[in-house]
Amino acid sequence: MIANAYVHGQVKLKSNNLIIAPSVLNANFLHLETDIKATERGGADWIHLDIMDGNFVPNISFGSGIAGQIRKCTKLPLDCHLMIEQPELHIESFAKAGVKYITVHAETTKHLDRLLNRIKELGCRAGVSINPATPFEAITEVLDLADLVLIMSVNPGFGGQSLIPYCLDKIHYLRSIKPNLQIEIDGGVNLNTLPLAKKAGANIFVVGSAIFGAKNIEEETKKFSKFKVIC
Repeated sequence: MIANAYVHGQVKLKSNNLIIAPSVLNANFLHLETDIKATERGGADWIHLDIMDGNFVPNISFGSGIAGQIRKCTKLPLDCHLMIEQPELHIESFAKAGVKYITVHAETTKHLDRLLNRIKELGCRAGVSINPATPFEAITEVLDLADLVLIMSVNPGFGGQSLIPYCLDKIHYLRSIKPNLQIEIDGGVNLNTLPLAKKAGANIFVVGSAIFGAKNIEEETKKFSKFKVIC
């Protein structure tokens, strides 16, 4: 259905609401507050929290307790990406931790509509995500319910992977049918691939190792922030 959609050209966003969301998964947790403050000075818009349980993905990251501590050290919105089985058991704790966005994977729940509604009932914005090999049709019925859609552009579980090009087709198609939707890309985003994702139609860019792996986190974040004003 969406094969080769991207090759037909750029779908322009109706607004220039581009968001840089550094992922703390790649930060130095011994200096987490310092690293987050550096991204703030560099112009970051959100802080992205990759939550992994060792079941849905191979790795384990952190839970709502750490999310609550991060909430105390930044005023930026917290963008929580739950890469976990049975997310319905944990959304309330993350909402209480003070996150603004909670994104769940379509692959992890039998009752996606109910779950997205519950996230909103908790006072958060609801996001839905799909893995690279998951058909776009898995989320078609909830597009009008979701506040954002996160397209995974790597197989989730590890930082530092290369962007899978065909995932840009999904973004391009989604932007063409939902011009005003918040579309997030997560995986392999760097200074070379961000322009491609932007051209495809993404407006929220999760950046992990490309920022937190740099010697100067603040200056590296500024390089990404420049894309918010580049046409």
